[in-house]
Amino acid sequence: MAFTAQAEAPPLHEDAAGAVRVGDTRVLLDLVIRAFQDGATPETIVQRYSTLALRDVYAAIAYYLRHRSEVDLYLAGREEKAEEVRQRLQNQQGDLSEIRARLLARRQA
Repeated sequence: MAFTAQAEAPPLHEDAAGAVRVGDTRVLLDLVIRAFQDGATPETIVQRYSTLALRDVYAAIAYYLRHRSEVDLYLAGREEKAEEVRQRLQNQQGDLSEIRARLLARRQA
């Protein structure tokens, strides 16, 4: 009996906001790849994000390993957007250190 390999699309989908999700979940590709880069095994990642299927985590990591430059570029863009949002929030909120100090003083009193 001959073996026939079939090509499969990676279990990744882009949501309306442009974020890439893994499988049929809302778990971000960012989270899976960062966990993998930090040394987590696919099994550990599934334990952290129980809605993920193990096969989808393996497939997402395999996609990352085959397309590292594209995924790294996507992740860098996501980090850049996150930093822009942090800066915008910080600019809108201003310095909160005085409020924090007052709250801590009340808590200790």
